[in-house]
Amino acid sequence: MKILYKIEDVANMVGLTKRTLRYYEELGLMTPPERSEGGFRLYTDEHVERLKKLITARDVLGFSLQELQAYITMSEEFVNQREEIFKTEDRQQRLHKINELELTVDKQLEMIDLKLEKMKTMRSEINQFKEKITEAKKKYIQE
Repeated sequence: MKILYKIEDVANMVGLTKRTLRYYEELGLMTPPERSEGGFRLYTDEHVERLKKLITARDVLGFSLQELQAYITMSEEFVNQREEIFKTEDRQQRLHKINELELTVDKQLEMIDLKLEKMKTMRSEINQFKEKITEAKKKYIQE
């Protein structure tokens, strides 16, 4: 039996507002949930898991909404490709599908590497400011 959650329950479970959940749905970051007879959104565990992945990618990786969309699409592509590999019995086709899976993972890694590079650059700039502050303090103390 599939458990269905109301929007306020999901919002509390994942730490988002109901407005944000509706916005993510509007942007296509989430598939629209089923509706009750009264028109209320009814979310599944799959919706909750997807939201958790979105939040992690947003918070940990600092992805914009557009980047989130691309990243999550790739994550879903990965799952689908993996399932296809297990269903394929022909060795040559299986190898082809494994190569496709590898390309998907490479794209995800590339997105993460770009974010990390930007973070390293920003850290370096802030570190230079810190060094200047340390030098200024030394001069002030010596006077």
